Amino acid sequence: ILLKKSNAPGMLKFYKGLLSFILTLLFSLSVDTLDPEKLLQCPYDKNHQIRACRFPYHLIKCRKNHPDVADKLATCPFNARHQVPRAEISHHISSCDDKCCIEQDVVSQTRNLGQETLTESTWQCPPCDEDWDKDLWEQTSTPFVWGAATYCGNNSPASNIVMEHKSNLASGMRVPKSLPYVLPWKNSK
Repeated sequence: ILLKKSNAPGMLKFYKGLLSFILTLLFSLSVDTLDPEKLLQCPYDKNHQIRACRFPYHLIKCRKNHPDVADKLATCPFNARHQVPRAEISHHISSCDDKCCIEQDVVSQTRNLGQETLTESTWQCPPCDEDWDKDLWEQTSTPFVWGAATYCGNNSPASNIVMEHKSNLASGMRVPKSLPYVLPWKNSK
């Protein structure tokens, strides 16, 4: 996608906010699952005391309402609820309690990766009894053509009789022999 230079900072800010929102929702399940009613202090406004179950949603709202404070804070890569001053983020990353949960998941996934073996599928395609080419050659009926008379194709005495198409039109009306070049409903004049 090509972005104009004037629009690029806005799009970058949008995608950063979207990523932060996804991380907040993703990691919100791991913290305070035992007590969703626990009150947590908002990092953007110290007067806000928010229930743990509503905290991720509040962070998104408050980040938009306080962009000056949001620029000074960094989001923890292990738990999006952790909003830390940018100067302290490296210290926080090294000592974050949620880091051990992520590390355990990574270690268990790498162990399981070596143990997983692909089993060959035993599924087989069911036999096919259809032969469309054979059906085409066995077909004895002639194709329908609008306005053409149909002749009986069997060896009966009526084989030379032309069978006329019945029309459901009222008497005195006929089917047009050809379509107009421009259909009235397609006329764009």
